[in-house]
Amino acid sequence: MSVPVVAVIGAGYAGLACAVELARAGVHVTVFERSHTLGGRARVVHKDHHWRVDNGQHILIGAYTELTRLLRLTGGSPKLLAHLPLTLHVPGRLHLKAAALPAPFHLAVGLLRAKGLTWADRMAMVRLMRRLKKSDFRVPPEMTVTGLMRETRQTAAMIELVWVPLCVAALNTPPGEASAQIFANVLRDSLAGSASASELLIPRVDLSELFPVPAARYLATRRGKLRTGNAIDAIRPVAGGFRLEGDPGSQSWPHVVVATAPYHAGTLLASTGQCDRLAAQIDALPHEPIVSVYLALGKGQRLPEPMIGLVSGATAGPAQWAFDRGQLGGPEGLIACVISASGPHETLPRDELILQTHAQLERHLGRRLPSPEWSQVIVEKRATIACRPGIFRPGIRTPMRGLWLAGDYLESDYPATLESAVRSGIACAQAILAELGYAS
Repeated sequence: MSVPVVAVIGAGYAGLACAVELARAGVHVTVFERSHTLGGRARVVHKDHHWRVDNGQHILIGAYTELTRLLRLTGGSPKLLAHLPLTLHVPGRLHLKAAALPAPFHLAVGLLRAKGLTWADRMAMVRLMRRLKKSDFRVPPEMTVTGLMRETRQTAAMIELVWVPLCVAALNTPPGEASAQIFANVLRDSLAGSASASELLIPRVDLSELFPVPAARYLATRRGKLRTGNAIDAIRPVAGGFRLEGDPGSQSWPHVVVATAPYHAGTLLASTGQCDRLAAQIDALPHEPIVSVYLALGKGQRLPEPMIGLVSGATAGPAQWAFDRGQLGGPEGLIACVISASGPHETLPRDELILQTHAQLERHLGRRLPSPEWSQVIVEKRATIACRPGIFRPGIRTPMRGLWLAGDYLESDYPATLESAVRSGIACAQAILAELGYAS
């Protein structure tokens, strides 16, 4: 009996999650990746041949369980992730840290102990969470995060210091445009979940090393193949499956998974001649950028917490968060500043963006900082889909049997995160296994 074979196009988190699940069941998988670096839109970038930085700073939360499960499955060490209690720290303005207690006391006590919040601010947070719990975390589908803030009478301080930073961090979409339902889902599974669900999990290694590299090793031990530097330009239907233009083997594949970024998926789907409507819908998805500004400030420079919030805006500065990579397994003094979603920063020259971010850090820390030994600006113009109310997000199935989709932009309770990518890949693998007659 021949072993079923599946082709996966794209070695990002979605494609590799799908491949790992299939390989675990005994299916032979070949993954095609046009780049020589694994991870897709969550990957390592080499700077001046000896520095390694991520193309974007990703935060996981304890509620994102499928990625951590796959990390364990593929042999990744738990030490690859720093487990931090939920902490919101804006120097001189806010310090809110979950207590080492079971839920819901971890958040309640943390809120009582919080520095920088008035009783009106605390009651506003309680009011929002009570409103969501009362409605089982369902809100009107057209509501934005700004609308939710208005309905629950949030204070100016809570909006500026807590809700807006959390919204742009989780949804990568400005609160005036962001889906309140997706935001409510994130709050349901983090703030309203168990104490461990609200933990912040920050990678200590680069994003290629975190999951893609262990996944590649896992596939290699299960007769899987990984073809890097191998672009697939088109998918052609043939009897019994598909041929892939760019596949050096020129074989027929009964199942093909398109696990590329959405702006590449549309082209591949259209090449079949039978998915034009779906391709057009995916091509029409709106996107939001993420800009990462790396500042190598040198030895002796550190932030008060591994992750701090930065008040952003026209007068405050461009970035919303800063990460001390030196406290997270990286070089001492390397600070990663993140600018999520669209904004006026997009028109700034890179040198000016570095200067403004450096000055923003100085203002928040209340001290002069050395000039960077080196700096790097990484712009992902289409980092994620814009997480707006009512946005079309396709499922894993296409109009053609045997042709599948995986990616963070697919239908999900969550925004376009690594967890969404991984869950879509797992769901895709499970559906393929069901069609192949594998027992669940």
